[in-house]
Amino acid sequence: MSCFLQCSLVLSFMYSGVLAAPSLFGGHAARASSSSCRCFPGDSCWPSNTEWSEFNTTLGGKLIATVPIGSVCHHDPFAAYDAEACSSLQAAWFNEDTHYGSSSSVMAPFFANQSCDPFLPDTSRCVIGTYIQYAVNASDATDYQKALEFGQLHNIRLVIRNTGHDYLGKSTGAGALGIWTHYMKNIDFLDYTSPNYAGKAIKLGAGVQGHEAYAAAKAEGLVVVGGNCPTVGIAGGYSQGGGTGPLGSRFGMAADQVLEWEVVTASGELLIATPSNNSDLYWALSGGGGGVYGVVVSMTSKAHADMPSSAANLTFTNNGVSQDAFWGAVSVFHETLPAIVDAGGVSVWGFTNASFSMTPTYGPNITASQMSNLLQPVIQKLNANNISFTYAVKSYSDFLSSYDDPTMNPFIATSAIQLGGRIIPRSLVESNNSALTSAFQKITALGGGFSGIAMSVGGSPANDNAVNPEWRTALFDAVIYTLFDYTSWEANLVSQDLITDVLIPELATLTPGGGSYLNEADFRTVDWKDAFYGSNYDALKSVKDKYDPEGVFYALTGVGSDAWVEEADGRLCKTS
Repeated sequence: MSCFLQCSLVLSFMYSGVLAAPSLFGGHAARASSSSCRCFPGDSCWPSNTEWSEFNTTLGGKLIATVPIGSVCHHDPFAAYDAEACSSLQAAWFNEDTHYGSSSSVMAPFFANQSCDPFLPDTSRCVIGTYIQYAVNASDATDYQKALEFGQLHNIRLVIRNTGHDYLGKSTGAGALGIWTHYMKNIDFLDYTSPNYAGKAIKLGAGVQGHEAYAAAKAEGLVVVGGNCPTVGIAGGYSQGGGTGPLGSRFGMAADQVLEWEVVTASGELLIATPSNNSDLYWALSGGGGGVYGVVVSMTSKAHADMPSSAANLTFTNNGVSQDAFWGAVSVFHETLPAIVDAGGVSVWGFTNASFSMTPTYGPNITASQMSNLLQPVIQKLNANNISFTYAVKSYSDFLSSYDDPTMNPFIATSAIQLGGRIIPRSLVESNNSALTSAFQKITALGGGFSGIAMSVGGSPANDNAVNPEWRTALFDAVIYTLFDYTSWEANLVSQDLITDVLIPELATLTPGGGSYLNEADFRTVDWKDAFYGSNYDALKSVKDKYDPEGVFYALTGVGSDAWVEEADGRLCKTS
């Protein structure tokens, strides 16, 4: 028996374990799928092992049956319990590459739903649960088309994933077939000409990650807009959801850079979408959310000339000083942000009610002297309040050197938090910063942490796109988080309720009618259509209906997702 078929038989047996799922999905007995629900493992409509094997043959062996990476930590049919391997996995669990090298693992632990948790006792369940059932390790558009054909033939839920960097559960799904784009790594540089742009461009395969694009661009004397985390994929939900990053104030959001998309639609048609060709699809993909209009094969975006850069870091705590002194310094820091972003800088920082860390403020085309001047008000405040701090400003010959400096852009653990977010308008900081500071004091006193990125992406991009209009008047994105507890599911439910019901409302009250960055938001946001998409939602829904009239593509809080609901066992069903 082949390894593939062995895995298939194990999966068919093991999926029943989802019936004992924690309360994210609850559980009920499997049943035959109705026409209103996607076919689910255990249903009579679910493909047989022979059909999966035949599908694998058509793909040239690119079908991967999911084996949870945590299986070495449990006594289960996937793999033998291995204490040494389990210990190594636990030690590496918070590294991005532990997850993006997998076709099924997710970095947001809430959406793994303890299906095969390496931190639970070895006697705990290890099931597929909320992980995808299979993945197509795609190499090109043909693989996409075959996956779409098989998925629709058998009425199977489809998921699009690259790295698993995803806080809203869009890169996983119970009973799903994943289209895994991770190894589509082609990078080409072009001299691009269009009515709105003439210059250097970069064409990225759907699996290219930020660090790969940055390095390739540097070799050409160029820079490209990508995320602050180097392992995030660029062409997927990152750019399709807007895309913040350290070059944002200099060039705009990632979606603002896009010149064209190469995309396979639900019907299997391969299209090129530009501002003048399939322009509605181009508009929607450029900021209107990933995973719902089609599967991107490649993205062509602007590439810009490299430049000397600076960067600065700053940390301080409340040791030996009053809370008023501590928060006074935090408040002054926020007052410096408009000048920083106006100069082309981008600041990344975080705080609790006891510590503050700016890691870093990027200064593309800003000298170290200019950077020091921009941050001088907060340094003066710290000295005036007798607050001890560490502070450094450095110069670099090029942008990537500042980005790659670990003293400026340190490692941040993944798979450690659950979060919500709110876009903070510039007007709030400039007119009512004291109220904002009070809100942050309340949030952190209740156990929430803060992480933010400040940048200026105002004005209209050369090519109209679907980026949430709230970004055009924003000063920063505020992310409020709590730490994930791997030992207590109940504690995580309490924390998620705290984010949804208490912490984010503190910011929403100050930003009525405002929005949230759809890539870093509370997945339970009640007014998600307005908060994530703003005035663009109805037009985006029209594009969705045109290119995916049967709702083949689903992503939680994605456009059109309210036509579907995940039932207690994770099964995806139509709402009417």
